[in-house]
Amino acid sequence: MAHTHDHQDPAGHGHEHGHDDHGHDHAHGHGHHHGHGHGHHHHGPVDTGDWRYLVGLVVNLVFVICEFTAGIISGSTALMADAGHNLSDVMGLAMAGGAAVLARRAAGSRLTYGFGKATVLAALANALLLIFACGAIAFEAVRRLNDPAPVQSGLIMAVAGLGFVINLGTALLFLKSQHDDLNARGAYLHMLADAAVSVGVVISGAIIMFTGWAIIDPLVSLVIVVVIVLGTWGLLKDSVGLAMDGAPNSVKLEALREELCGLPGVREVHDLHVWGLSTTETALTAHLVHDRVDADVLLAEAQAIARRHDIGHSTLQLEPRPMPDCPRC
Repeated sequence: MAHTHDHQDPAGHGHEHGHDDHGHDHAHGHGHHHGHGHGHHHHGPVDTGDWRYLVGLVVNLVFVICEFTAGIISGSTALMADAGHNLSDVMGLAMAGGAAVLARRAAGSRLTYGFGKATVLAALANALLLIFACGAIAFEAVRRLNDPAPVQSGLIMAVAGLGFVINLGTALLFLKSQHDDLNARGAYLHMLADAAVSVGVVISGAIIMFTGWAIIDPLVSLVIVVVIVLGTWGLLKDSVGLAMDGAPNSVKLEALREELCGLPGVREVHDLHVWGLSTTETALTAHLVHDRVDADVLLAEAQAIARRHDIGHSTLQLEPRPMPDCPRC
């Protein structure tokens, strides 16, 4: 149910404010109207809690120490390299968890949208860190192709098997929210990629045990690197897009514009901008040129369209006549 009330400001300008159940809208009588709506519509609440990051960080840090020690004992550079790769997970989880905590902080006098963008930066850093780790693994694998070294395959298989369980378990912590939160998706892909690395190490250890072909280990590592890079490309592309204030993939801009243009009385939609405030929150601004007399109803209809596109923060300027900033009007 919506209601409106009017008042006069000290300068004598009339203001009309409309409120609905989903947020708050404002329409100002200065020749055109503005509407601001805030809501959260992501098919249920998105959990960006930090406990999963903390659990994953502690467990993986302990495993890194154990794996590196096992690598020294077994003489396996593969285990030591994988330990370095898993250390990047600890750093990635620390960044992602810290960003999730920052996202909960209230907006300040200068950061008026809050700290939600930290989740985007963390997702980007996580993708870049994973690409860097892949490069380090590939470098080590190529080096070992030229100089295969004998290793204790049994110890390698045991440690890598434990790593698979830990990495997969950590990844599953983010399985549910990775579709709605790019930051959680970064953590999920990072840990899933490490689980794949562990499987590759187990397989290579088994082959080496039964055949003695030490060259299998670096070959399997290169295959895993290719798989990880292909899986990380989407995360890197999406996080770069959000960092540059691009529209999230979940928002279909042309469909959104068509729906706004299709509203009764709307003659033109211009200055339509959609961007990610964080990995889970989306904002919109747009100017609607119209000939409606019920601007408050039009405002509610336009914001309902925004909410259907999972846009929780919308600012709409309703213009009863064409303005100079619209060359097509």
